Amino acid sequence: MGFDIIAEHYREERDSWKVDMLLPDGRQLEMFSFPGSPQRLSFPESLGLRHLAFQTQDIDAVISHLQTRGIVCETVRVDPYTQSRFTFFQDPDGLPLELYEVTQR
Repeated sequence: MGFDIIAEHYREERDSWKVDMLLPDGRQLEMFSFPGSPQRLSFPESLGLRHLAFQTQDIDAVISHLQTRGIVCETVRVDPYTQSRFTFFQDPDGLPLELYEVTQR
């Protein structure tokens, strides 16, 4: 696709590859491989679009905002490669959306 690769990781526990790519405008695109996945839209990991991610500088504030509107978020986790915090919630159709916290370092 012509994007610069930021990082590439093999995740042995999932027999899966994850690649982080830099888009020309500075945003990041993550792509995953999941061998043997069923062909359906979402759960479990499957072929095709898995989810969309939205970057935030304050994940706690966004989660609080979503919760006031009755939206349930998963427990916040930490990305083992970047140490950034992230969580998932679902759109009205049940498709996963991610919040990914990027703070100034």
